[in-house]
Amino acid sequence: MINTSNSINPPSAELCNFIIDKIGISQAALELGKKRSCLENSPLPIVMWSYGLITFSQLKIILVWLKSN
Repeated sequence: MINTSNSINPPSAELCNFIIDKIGISQAALELGKKRSCLENSPLPIVMWSYGLITFSQLKIILVWLKSN
């Protein structure tokens, strides 16, 4: 179910740079993730994992990075 009543913040430039530079995801995959994240009103890392754009291990790395920032 898509929750449209409470919009989440778009992903930060720092997060996008981390995903591309440190995780090694392509710009195209990131853009797809950002588009789906906006449409589904869901956090970018979770959407990217659910669509198979990143692995579970990569998701954990991103979540640890987010927690530390």
